[in-house]
Amino acid sequence: MKNIPFVPIPIQIMKNLTKNFLSIGDFLLKLIPGFEVTLLRADIELDEREYITISFFSSLFWTFMVTMSLFLLNVFRTLPISFFFIGPPLTFFVIFSYIKSYPKLIISRKIKDIERNLLFALRSMEIQVSSGINLFDSIASVSKGNFGLISEEFKTAVKKITTGKPEMEALEELILRNPSLYFRRIIWQITNSLRSGTDLSSTLKVIVGDLSYEKLVSIRKYGSQLNPMAMMYMMVAVIFPTLGVSLLMILSSFSSMQLSEVVFWMILGTTAFLQFIFIGMIKSKRPVVD
Repeated sequence: MKNIPFVPIPIQIMKNLTKNFLSIGDFLLKLIPGFEVTLLRADIELDEREYITISFFSSLFWTFMVTMSLFLLNVFRTLPISFFFIGPPLTFFVIFSYIKSYPKLIISRKIKDIERNLLFALRSMEIQVSSGINLFDSIASVSKGNFGLISEEFKTAVKKITTGKPEMEALEELILRNPSLYFRRIIWQITNSLRSGTDLSSTLKVIVGDLSYEKLVSIRKYGSQLNPMAMMYMMVAVIFPTLGVSLLMILSSFSSMQLSEVVFWMILGTTAFLQFIFIGMIKSKRPVVD
């Protein structure tokens, strides 16, 4: 079972301790529709009630720890009363939000891994099917290859097929539990081709061509987005700080305003933070292409 961040004890023990409080999970799930599918696609072996209940009590634990820490610090140094009103609720909100969002973080990583290797895996399948190898053997070949999570997904399908499950059902289960829209669409096209009896090699050739074109379009779109982002980066990270410091120094020379060292450190910290944000934006928009 996957470890979940900020859960203070092993998942199985936490599951047993919170099993009598699943009604809390039922109540909170009314605010989070579709969470069951999210857990399925993140490969987390808990149902949605268990996961949300564990998230709730883990957040309570860390809220209690922060509250006790504040009281302990208050013994040695008097803290503002606002710390006690803001700190614990903020701790609960941040930790609960993070644990609740953790499956989506896993899903985003899975999508990047799958889409990075998807085109290569499809080309391998297309070559094999075009040369006369049947679909099952081509899937088994990809499952043994070095295609990341795609190999793992196909390995699961191969196991189900070899134990007696119909090939169509095994592929349809991949559609349900896989988070990548591209992967689900491609498997859906393959299953439709099998149902209609059309030439699978031709279908795979069309799929590979379409996917290659979409990758090319995404690269061009990313390139067109870099120019305005580079201009914004220059303005926020270079021009505004330089002009701002110059203006502050000019104003201070004509008035009694004093510029302390803290002001310059604040400007430096803000500039560094904005640069970090811009780097994250550029990285997040980069298409998944190797």
